[in-house]
Amino acid sequence: MQFLFALRSRGVTDARVLHAMEHVDRKAFVTTGLFSDRAYEDMPLPIACGQTISQPSVVGLMTQALDLRDRDKVLEVGTGSGYQAAILSHLARRVYTVDRHKRLVQAAEAIFERLGLANITAMTADGSRGLPDQAPFDRILVTAAAEDPPGPLLAQLRVGGIMVLPVGQSDAVQALIRVTRTEDGFDYEELRAVRFVPLVEGLGQE
Repeated sequence: MQFLFALRSRGVTDARVLHAMEHVDRKAFVTTGLFSDRAYEDMPLPIACGQTISQPSVVGLMTQALDLRDRDKVLEVGTGSGYQAAILSHLARRVYTVDRHKRLVQAAEAIFERLGLANITAMTADGSRGLPDQAPFDRILVTAAAEDPPGPLLAQLRVGGIMVLPVGQSDAVQALIRVTRTEDGFDYEELRAVRFVPLVEGLGQE
């Protein structure tokens, strides 16, 4: 399939990740009819509330960097279209996804229900604060760029856990980084240059 070939050619090589991405139809999450015929192209596409659905290769690389295990509990900050959460749901035990835009959360929930993805809990919340009531998490994925990894999210990561997120100024080059929590603190690894919408505190104005 051309879609999977494009993913492999851009560095997505983990067999479990590729299998999950093969089984989650991106077209189901491209709700703007104008762009539905481009759902399988490796490019970001606009969605409601001024947000985007990330390009598949970046979704695949971020998922691959998480090194997910079957029993993991995952927090995703930035539900957006719900596409990334749907892929995570095939690889982890439980996925909590939050977004500041209620409209996006409701739309994503409807798709999750239609696809029978029962292990995803979607909430409208300030993602920069995480979900302390559900912490700690084995994995945290942030799909919006902060200047630095948010302290509340680092605190909600289990020892041995991994967080993947873009870091940098919203109008400059951002770096995708992987943070691993150790007994002594945090290890940081820079993966690649990316461009994401900024991580904004508070809830969206609906």
